Amino acid sequence: MRMATRALTGLVPVFALHLATARAESPDGGPPDSSTATAPDGGTATPATTTPAAVDADAATPELTPEELAELAAATGSDSAAVKPLPETPKGGGAGQSLNPDIAVITDVVLGWFNTDSPLQVGGHDPAENGFSLQQVELAIGKAVDPYFRMDANLVFGHDGVEVEEAFATTLALPHSLQVRAGQFLTRFGRLNNTHLHAWDFVDQPFALSRVFGGEGNRGVGAELSWLTPLSWYVELVGSASEARGEGTTRSFLGEADVDEDSPLDFEYVLAAKQFFALSDNWSLAWGLSWATGPNPSGDSTRSDIFGTDIFLKYRPITYGSHTVVSLQTEALYRRRQVPDDTLQDVNGYAQLFWRFAQRWGTAARYEYGTGAYSADGARVPDPLDPFWTGLRQRTSAAITFWPTEFSRLRLQASADFLQWQDKPNLAAFLALEFNAGAHGAHAF
Repeated sequence: MRMATRALTGLVPVFALHLATARAESPDGGPPDSSTATAPDGGTATPATTTPAAVDADAATPELTPEELAELAAATGSDSAAVKPLPETPKGGGAGQSLNPDIAVITDVVLGWFNTDSPLQVGGHDPAENGFSLQQVELAIGKAVDPYFRMDANLVFGHDGVEVEEAFATTLALPHSLQVRAGQFLTRFGRLNNTHLHAWDFVDQPFALSRVFGGEGNRGVGAELSWLTPLSWYVELVGSASEARGEGTTRSFLGEADVDEDSPLDFEYVLAAKQFFALSDNWSLAWGLSWATGPNPSGDSTRSDIFGTDIFLKYRPITYGSHTVVSLQTEALYRRRQVPDDTLQDVNGYAQLFWRFAQRWGTAARYEYGTGAYSADGARVPDPLDPFWTGLRQRTSAAITFWPTEFSRLRLQASADFLQWQDKPNLAAFLALEFNAGAHGAHAF
């Protein structure tokens, strides 16, 4: 609208110039005045013909008649008289890019039901009691700081206050396909750990991650270096060093222990290889290998190691119009912890299948498992971190999701948790609502 107004405004002096030229030609619309003029040398000059170039638009524009004003209004629009001049551009250049960051607010609320007073929901955002609960209100902030760094932060608001989930800078211009992150971040161990609640296909966190890393996911303050290799298929190598302490974030390492980090050996280190394969136009596969190592507080120089692998297979047709999305995601984690006079071991994992069968509808199913703790010789032993966990735990979940738009979703989920040390399963059902507003970038593949 502003561009159209500016164009019409620019027509006004041109149209007036045309009318002035016509007046200069002849009062009755005939040919130019052919009267002669005396030349400086006393001869006769050729008749003077007035051209538009000879008219001073600022000084020679005559007063327009009512008929000419009507013609001008018809040519430029009935509102041309109300058009005001645009303000002058301040010295030093035009309008610049906004320095305000992109901000999004994502809210998750849930109505839950359990058949037991002590459900084993240990995820930091899991519903854990009957009735309504606020899982989180996440404030996501992101912006390119300058040509060299980008800033991202995720602040989580809940009943217990405000928590800085992530706040880090990412380099944008390093050579040789290198990139560095520094600050507080979720480590890139596996596939699900470095994602947020609104990117999950289920209401709650797989207990494999909360058991091994903690309810808030494996994260800490540190630095990460990644390298995109020049191989013929996508291969990214990632290495990070971060603090090995944190409530709900480094459960297999120092956790909440009050232990000083006196040397580089007291950090948690994560190494990961991320691979991607385009199997066809409609099929793609991602495969990752991860390893995390760090100290644990059970003794002098005792350490924990976690090995993981993850697979993500996705079908999304792009060769024809369809809303169908099918994905299979699975992770397996093997944990080994040194304790005085022994080494404890356990295996945990999950597998989930997601199917978006319509534009607004999708469904998913998930299976989870976790073994008890075993000693180095294979005997079952009690686990100091989870004394109650004395056998195999398996949980199955099913969910159906409805998206009114891409900015909100409703999810109904039910689960059955089978504990080898209990006679009856723990049953649960959730009805969750999620809605978000603001600028929020697309999630990673």
